[in-house]
Amino acid sequence: MANCLVAQSGGPTTVINASLAGVVKANQLNPIYDIVYGGLNGIEGILQERLYDLTKMSNLENRVLRQTPSSALGSCRYKLKRDDETDYRKLVEIMDKYDIEVMFYIGGNDSMDTVDALSQWAKKNNISKRFCGIPKTVDNDLMVTDHCPGFASAAKFVNNVVNSTWLDYNVYTRSEVFILETMGRDAGWLAGSSVVSGHVDLLVLPEEDFDKEVFLAQVKKCMDTKGKCYIVVSEGAHFADGSYLSAGKAANDGFGHAVLGGAGNALKEMIIEAGIAPRAKVQDLSTAQRCANYLQSEVDVTEAFELGMSAHMRSANPSYTGQVVGVVRKPGEEYDVEFIAGPAENFANHVKNVPAEWIKPNYEGLTEEAYEYFTPLIQGEPKLIMDGAVPATLKPYHMK
Repeated sequence: MANCLVAQSGGPTTVINASLAGVVKANQLNPIYDIVYGGLNGIEGILQERLYDLTKMSNLENRVLRQTPSSALGSCRYKLKRDDETDYRKLVEIMDKYDIEVMFYIGGNDSMDTVDALSQWAKKNNISKRFCGIPKTVDNDLMVTDHCPGFASAAKFVNNVVNSTWLDYNVYTRSEVFILETMGRDAGWLAGSSVVSGHVDLLVLPEEDFDKEVFLAQVKKCMDTKGKCYIVVSEGAHFADGSYLSAGKAANDGFGHAVLGGAGNALKEMIIEAGIAPRAKVQDLSTAQRCANYLQSEVDVTEAFELGMSAHMRSANPSYTGQVVGVVRKPGEEYDVEFIAGPAENFANHVKNVPAEWIKPNYEGLTEEAYEYFTPLIQGEPKLIMDGAVPATLKPYHMK
């Protein structure tokens, strides 16, 4: 038997390690590969031959891995160039050296593009190496799959924060605006999920161009009615000309995307300058929303683990390459899914947006269809293994 390689890329999620645990556990139950190597720090680390043997992981380590936040193998934002074969050939040389037949890549949109690029190049050059994708992203913006591992746990965290901060800012009788900023560069799924809490007055998403006058009129209406206004905004909210609300942004994050943050403060300044409210608070969830392992969704961690197992199982077929696993929701009142796989090119380089028909006008939230979509995903909490007062975690493999 040959060996396999699994690596992680892009921004971490609360359950990205559950998918890694799924690949390892699947090979222990059905040893298709002699050795399961972990690639440290994604493609960037693999090109430096930084590999870690995960094959004989204990049951306890596997279980704790599933509840460990961040990327246990380390991550990267290293983008392969389709018009430069240097990295491709070096990667194949390393795979040959370690007798690696298949590489599993756990990541988001750009990572699935890497899976597609590698598999297309291998096919074109008659190279037998295979490349398989396992999705993850709190942004929930990958096509084909009903939802992405990592999103549900982040959405659960967002709703818990909304509920607690809404209660907190309502203790005073004074007029006040509260603004919560979530992740979401191109799609507003995470911000949109906050409506499940029932406390959001206004919702600002990147799916619609921001209209300052309409927004401020809605804030004033809310303040005039109850003296309070709870607003949730996605970091990727933008004006009609494409410029972001956030003032602080860089040109490139390694994948060519703007580095965002500050949309909440931008809204605060607008509201204060307009004299609509004397006071406004901003809570930027930042990194916390993607690593709160104490608030994993049971649905999320279970599906992430099973997708890792599914990718491993499918790779037993010698023709399985350039594919990404995903979930499709089954029809019916009870929540249930089936695991599927499709070409990486169908998952990558497209953005799945919150459906336009779900978005109410004038920033007034989302329709009932959105509630029906979000609610089942954030249910349940896995039984955590504790280490004193906090959930037990593993020391990341890239730090050993």
